[in-house]
Amino acid sequence: MLSLQAILLCLASLLRRNFSLHDQVHHLRGQLAAATAKLQSCIIVMDSSLDMSGMFSYQSDDDSSVPSRSLKNFSLLLSLSALYVPMVILKYIDLLSKLRRPQDSEEVAINKRLAYRVDIFLSLHPYAKPLVLLVTTLLLIGLGGLALYGVTEDSLSDCLWLSWTFVADAGNHANVEGFGPKLVSVSISIGGMLIFAMMLGLVTDSISEKFDSLRKGRSEVIEQSHTLILGWSDKLGSLLNQISIANESLGGGTIVVMAERDKEEEMEADIAKMEFDLKGTAVICRSGSPLILADLKKVSVSKARAIVVLAVEGNADQSDARALRIVLSLTGVKEGLRGHIVVELSDLDNEVLVKLVGGDLVETVVAHDVIGRLMIQCARQPGLAQIWEDILGFENCEFYIKRWPQLVGMQFEDVLISFPDAVPCGVKMAAYGGKIILNPDDCYVMQEGDEVIVIAEDDDTYAPAPLPKVKEAVYIDIVRHERYPQKILLCGMRRDIDDMIVVLDAFLAPGSELWMFNDVLEIDRERKLIEGGLDFSRLENVTLVHREGNAVIRRHLESLPLESFDSILILADESVEDSAIQADSRSLATLLLIRDTQAKRLPYKEAFRGGSFSEGSWMGDMLQASDKSVIISEILDPRTKNLLAMSKISDYVLSNELVSMALAMVAEDRQINYVLEELFAEEGNELQIRQSDLYLREDEELNFFEVMLRARQRKEVVIGYRLEDAERAIINPPNKVSRRRWSRKDVFVAIAEKE
Repeated sequence: MLSLQAILLCLASLLRRNFSLHDQVHHLRGQLAAATAKLQSCIIVMDSSLDMSGMFSYQSDDDSSVPSRSLKNFSLLLSLSALYVPMVILKYIDLLSKLRRPQDSEEVAINKRLAYRVDIFLSLHPYAKPLVLLVTTLLLIGLGGLALYGVTEDSLSDCLWLSWTFVADAGNHANVEGFGPKLVSVSISIGGMLIFAMMLGLVTDSISEKFDSLRKGRSEVIEQSHTLILGWSDKLGSLLNQISIANESLGGGTIVVMAERDKEEEMEADIAKMEFDLKGTAVICRSGSPLILADLKKVSVSKARAIVVLAVEGNADQSDARALRIVLSLTGVKEGLRGHIVVELSDLDNEVLVKLVGGDLVETVVAHDVIGRLMIQCARQPGLAQIWEDILGFENCEFYIKRWPQLVGMQFEDVLISFPDAVPCGVKMAAYGGKIILNPDDCYVMQEGDEVIVIAEDDDTYAPAPLPKVKEAVYIDIVRHERYPQKILLCGMRRDIDDMIVVLDAFLAPGSELWMFNDVLEIDRERKLIEGGLDFSRLENVTLVHREGNAVIRRHLESLPLESFDSILILADESVEDSAIQADSRSLATLLLIRDTQAKRLPYKEAFRGGSFSEGSWMGDMLQASDKSVIISEILDPRTKNLLAMSKISDYVLSNELVSMALAMVAEDRQINYVLEELFAEEGNELQIRQSDLYLREDEELNFFEVMLRARQRKEVVIGYRLEDAERAIINPPNKVSRRRWSRKDVFVAIAEKE
């Protein structure tokens, strides 16, 4: 500070000496003009009047130059004072405050307080930096113009303009002459360069902040009728794929994903690694917390047509508690919500609380419960997993609900064969507040406002047509297969295993045995079941058999009668369910050990010797063992699916993919959730695989419509079939009027009441 003051004093002294010499030159010019006038008057007498006027002219110029020089000197001093005086005053006040302040005082110095106030002003006001830059530029132009006015003969307006040119372009002072003008012009140019540097830094910072905001996903999303996904989990890839397929018929759509992750480095990079076609759908990622209303507004939450809340990995109760807080945040949006909320929960016990908070806006999908019920259904009916994959996903056929006024007054039996490209399976009754009924009576008459539930390829691929000509349904004997006691093994300990036991007790015949094999002590196991709400006294059909052991140790598995079980369910153990790869590795190891143990205990079948696998090969042994019992493995990672599909030794259930499909369907149409809830429940209707001899005789020739009418005698809705030599079932066959000869080994897929 002192060195700066010394420099300014030197500059002021030099300028003062320059101006003093300038005044002397003007004074000498005046005296020279007077002397010249007197000399001319003496030599040329006849021109005395003219010479006198010239003398007075010079004298008047000399007299007028005095106030002009005074004004220029004042402007120069004013410009120097404006730069120098504030620093002197601040230094004096700071020095005075130090002298008056006690030594032990904690009072902050005035220069620090002033710097603090400047920092606060610049940080709180968004336009503070440009405003300060503008004021500094104007001050430099003004003070520089005054200084130039003091050292040159130009007018004040010309000096102000010249000062602006020096600020805008530092090279403009190259043609300036004289020490004073050069010194002032160089000073203005240096100030202009500093201002330009500050302006460049300000613009650079603004551009960097904008790009940083875009990179981190902080900018606002201006969309409407989009699908909003809150959270991030391993189900996101399948969910994005299914919604993209659903949007394909609309020419694409928009999906907005908001999670507490970095937008570019994590979210967009992970989505780019997913190997599927978005089919015209745009995926927009934003970084933020769904618990903060400002972040929710940033993604246009009030204009979304559906909001999907994903469960986070980890503890189930903590995940559901977070989902509950998100629902509270969504219900607090001031503008309201246009769409519905689909919440993925981890524990069935928390479903009531979430629905209580969200009300009519919320639809819940309890992932763990859905997978558990699917495993039970698939264990009872091998091959059902593939049926569910076809129905839940948007890649094949799925559920749709639509109103058709031309069907009003028709009985459901006629509605059943009115759609060449769809399979009706239920009705949404307008007279009962939109109640959904699957598999209604044939005599039900369609009312005004009723909607038909169908299974079709897409919502625009089907429409009712005139009734086809079909044979009258011949009465056949209704065969009710007797249920026999079963022996089922549960490998692993699941969080909701108590609910699975209740469902199995409802499905199985009396006298069935349910073996539980895991590394939890029997006392602790019973305590967990009781804490989960299981009442042992209410189990009517099953008897629990407890065994302790590790499912990945061969000698522990060999202690079980593995060859005697009708179904074996390999569960993702709760101790490792947080890691999908670790859980799947454990399930896969258990599967191979069980199949190998079964193969060694069962006699080798002649049928396999003539096949592609020889006796003694592990694949041949696995295949002949798989023909004895059904093994259902709970798989979390989609990559494990390929291993099991290739080996064909397990009728697998792909947990995350099926849950993602269910979430996508409910997000597209919330009414589908009621259909899925009934198909998963212990009572009501469910998907079943039926033998062909229930509907037709050997080598009987019928078309699909006629098979559907035959099935109505059992009050069942046939939705597809699988031929004897086919690997996959065909849901919603394309040509329903074409007759074919059916075999007794063919099977049909039907929606029927639970037996």
